[in-house]
Amino acid sequence: MILDILKAMLVGVCASVPVGPIAILVIQKSLSKGHKAGFITSLGSVFVDTVFSIIAIFALAFVQDFLARNHNWISLIGGIIVIILGASMAFTDSRKKQEKIEERLEGKVGHRRRAKASPSDFAQSVLMGLTNPGAILVIFALFAFFGIGATNAPHEWNVAPVVLGVASGSAIYWFLMTWLISRFSDRVDVDKMVWVNRITGVIVIIIGLAFLSDGLFRFIFPGKSLF
Repeated sequence: MILDILKAMLVGVCASVPVGPIAILVIQKSLSKGHKAGFITSLGSVFVDTVFSIIAIFALAFVQDFLARNHNWISLIGGIIVIILGASMAFTDSRKKQEKIEERLEGKVGHRRRAKASPSDFAQSVLMGLTNPGAILVIFALFAFFGIGATNAPHEWNVAPVVLGVASGSAIYWFLMTWLISRFSDRVDVDKMVWVNRITGVIVIIIGLAFLSDGLFRFIFPGKSLF
């Protein structure tokens, strides 16, 4: 269980690293309002990741046998999905997407710049996260990659520590990130973070190509694995 919790914390960190609309929002809040506002905003992302993790871990409990029987197809399809996600990260301007989302959210959470942190920072992040359901695919893939799943009946509560592990990993990452951003605000801007997102996207594409290659190798040479 301890190992699963540590893996879950890694899932929380990995799910938080990509620089999407929420991350850019957190950066902007940290730069304009300080560490507290940035962290409160990031807690909205932590909440959404936690909800998606609950869905993913219970879903895995029902599909573990299916995953084992169709490992080759999972590698192929999973590789394609990861490549698409990486391409989206690398070639999509997250700033434009964020502006559109903020326009939709305006009025729902009273979107205005404030001098201090407020509950609307958290609410705005939650709403923004829920408009990106593709994030649950990332959580699902990370759970499968790290071999985390509910091995017992879904009604049992042994999955709670794992879910808390995801939440704590994500929260720790964002606490440190918002502190660093506010601490070195004169050296950080959104344009630099967008480039970080593009580099991360390329890395994700390479990982997806590795999954895809492994799946093809298994089909060509049954019983063997590329990695």
